[in-house]
Amino acid sequence: MQVICLEEQAFYELIEQVVERLSEKLNVPTDRWIDGEEAMSLLKIKSTTLQTYRDEGKIRYSQPSKKVILYDRLSIEEFIENNAKETF
Repeated sequence: MQVICLEEQAFYELIEQVVERLSEKLNVPTDRWIDGEEAMSLLKIKSTTLQTYRDEGKIRYSQPSKKVILYDRLSIEEFIENNAKETF
């Protein structure tokens, strides 16, 4: 058996990296299509703005029935990324 020794600071940095990677993997959304409430939550907007984004073609949506509108999570994430401002 091999024993690996790490300094305390290196050990905690390693733990933080592991936790960060696991968090990213576990938080991966499983549903591609989300309802309006979740879409508004992701975008931090109200329903009127969500409708504007939909009407202007800024985010993808599907309307499987008259009263059901679903939003493409990937489209929303892409919209957010495209509107990100680079720092100096």
